[in-house]
Amino acid sequence: MNFNYKRRATVSVPVGNLPMGSDWPVRVQSMTNTATDDIEASAAQCQRIAFAGADYVRLTAQGVKQAQSIGEVSRILRAHDCDIPLIADIHFNPQAALAAAQVCEGVRINPGNFVDPARTFKQLEYSEEEYRNELDRIREALLPFIAVCREHNTAVRLGVNHGSLSDRIMSRYGNTAAGMVESVMEFLRVFVEQDFLNVVISMKASNVVVMVEAVRRLVDAMDREDMHFPLHLGVTEAGFGEDGRIKSAVGIGTLLAEGLGDTIRVSLSEDPELEVPVARKLVDYISSREGHDPIQGSYSEGFDPLCPERRATVMVHDRIGGNKPPVVIASYRPDELDGAELQPDFYYSADGLIDGMHQFLVPLDRWSGERNVYPLLTLGEWNRCPETSLRFLQLPASTPIQRLDFLRGRNDTVLVITPVGQNIPGEEQALTHALDLAGINCPVVMRNTYPDSSSEWLQVKAGADLGAVMLNRRADGIWLEAPSCHNNAEVVRYAFAILQAARQRTSKTEFISCPGCGRTMFDLQATVKRVQQATSHLTHLKIGVMGCIVNGPGEMADADYGYVGAAAGRVSLYKGKQCIEMNIPEDDAIDRLIDLIKQHGDWHEPKS
Repeated sequence: MNFNYKRRATVSVPVGNLPMGSDWPVRVQSMTNTATDDIEASAAQCQRIAFAGADYVRLTAQGVKQAQSIGEVSRILRAHDCDIPLIADIHFNPQAALAAAQVCEGVRINPGNFVDPARTFKQLEYSEEEYRNELDRIREALLPFIAVCREHNTAVRLGVNHGSLSDRIMSRYGNTAAGMVESVMEFLRVFVEQDFLNVVISMKASNVVVMVEAVRRLVDAMDREDMHFPLHLGVTEAGFGEDGRIKSAVGIGTLLAEGLGDTIRVSLSEDPELEVPVARKLVDYISSREGHDPIQGSYSEGFDPLCPERRATVMVHDRIGGNKPPVVIASYRPDELDGAELQPDFYYSADGLIDGMHQFLVPLDRWSGERNVYPLLTLGEWNRCPETSLRFLQLPASTPIQRLDFLRGRNDTVLVITPVGQNIPGEEQALTHALDLAGINCPVVMRNTYPDSSSEWLQVKAGADLGAVMLNRRADGIWLEAPSCHNNAEVVRYAFAILQAARQRTSKTEFISCPGCGRTMFDLQATVKRVQQATSHLTHLKIGVMGCIVNGPGEMADADYGYVGAAAGRVSLYKGKQCIEMNIPEDDAIDRLIDLIKQHGDWHEPKS
């Protein structure tokens, strides 16, 4: 991680006629949710995804038959002058991978289940010799696959998912980012030994914090072994609607801003062609920083860029900083947020109009010391501000640190940092590190203003910028402004969603839902909406909705409850990773899920 945007240098990997790597633009991809054996429907959806602007399309191949069906899909597409590269997605079936490598431009395999058996979450014990024997078994299983990929010039994606690590890996490393890294490095060493370098790597998790840490640790591990493979980025099971977009922007955007990532997918529980414009916006927004004015600065002492800890600050007014959850400030009065489910911690009133019941910020010249009202001042106004227990000092991110010496030791001031250049999270974080190096431990709030009237653009930009700052634990609050957005409550909701995606503050139920694929056992979009309608008031819970057993229970990662497709018209329900009810009728599943939540004491009735 650094403050300036620059792509990480990688080898170039050919994927059909469209190579990826640092010499090429960041590629965008999506995945079909049709049954792969429905060749006409799959081909039609591939065309729609290509028309939406994707560079690659992935299709699931449960077995050899589905792998061969992808070959048929390819023939139809080529006959219609659509040459988008196709990537087969393989779980549990090396034979399917061998078949797919002969007809596809790329094959994704999961190190968690390509050689190791399906996970059972059992603790296993290995001696060093037994563990080395397991690595030899992986090598022997990979050699035929590598030979076929070499023969057909087929690219390989090694796709590790947090929720599908093998029992072997989890027994030694736990269900951790470090375990994810070792899972893929075992495979990479075999590919390097065989001098087969047409390899791309992905490290995915539904938990954005884990996903970002895993990618950073992977790059660190590859650098130490002189490996430079391209990266595919994605937040798996990101979900539906604005939450899915913001969660993806926070995770993917943070890494893209650090120069990591050569292809991305925004995984939404929606039609796959709707993923592509979101991914394009994200790539275009981050890539536009290329060649920005350099940001000077260095990390503060003790900062760990792989797994950052929260910046140490004093607690001001028992409300901001220290160990308090990050705050949300909004540029609206309460009457301008009528009906909003989420209300900010502080309201800003530029004209000084307040109601006496809420916490307000007002400009210094509008402040007269009223209770629950605090001045917002500039550096030039500092000496005119009377003593008060809480003041907000607004600073451009480019403020020279030498001008802030007077803040050392103060416990009454919150800094509001505003960006001035092209690389918003880079310059905001650089100033926080400069504050630490100068011994200034005032809390900071990031005030970011965006001109966009498009909700999707606002979700992408704010998610990527503020998400990066919050994931790196550099701020004690966010202040999101969008003057062209006509829905004030929407802007406030996005601010809370960014904090939740960064696992800094929970304000609503978190739904972890897969995007669907040819393995999905039910109407995923309709099911997600029904589960949300039934449980969205349970703001203390994380609930997973997974289309098939491949994506559950493991891919739900840390969900409290899970709703998983077991067979056509059948659902299994989980408490954590334990299956409680198996193969129940889909028509009864929502009611049974509610009963399960009640049985474990996690249910309360929605407020009327």
